[in-house]
Amino acid sequence: MTGRMMIAGVGNIFLGDDGFGVEVARRLADADLPDWVRVADYGISGMHLAYDLAEGFETTILIDASPRGEPPGTVYVLELSAGNSPAADPPGAPGGTSAALPLLDGHGMQPDVVLGMLDMLGADAGRVLLVGCEPASIEARMGLSAPVAAAVDQAVRIVHGLVRAAGDGAGDGTGTEAVAGSMSEGG
Repeated sequence: MTGRMMIAGVGNIFLGDDGFGVEVARRLADADLPDWVRVADYGISGMHLAYDLAEGFETTILIDASPRGEPPGTVYVLELSAGNSPAADPPGAPGGTSAALPLLDGHGMQPDVVLGMLDMLGADAGRVLLVGCEPASIEARMGLSAPVAAAVDQAVRIVHGLVRAAGDGAGDGTGTEAVAGSMSEGG
């Protein structure tokens, strides 16, 4: 039996490309997905996401704009675990921001904070994957930049591949085997 899967679009639509996850979730919400998949736009509501994840999911897919130094519009998939989320600075990093992140910011969407809230609730998000996109700009404005808008379709295809692979029982049941094929579909 396939476990439940949460697909969560996150980001702030008022900060340009930070709305990437919200747009991908909007498109996926209209898609024909299996009953065991829940798609939701959490925007900047990290506390809401943490409480929903506490219901128990085998796999969680977060969709977000996340800078990694790649060309704008680059889409990638990362497996997140304690200490390697995109918002976490390496221990001892000078000028790091992780220590300053408020643990109970109900509007904070940093993956490490959300996963930390889950720990406080005694819950587990299951396997956590990030379908991320390199932003061009996260300055105050509405709308995605051209390269990030063009990456939305690729991210939708990648998520569909992850869901399909999980439903087929391929590999470990989380669908990560679908990533390599989806990532090679241009972007």
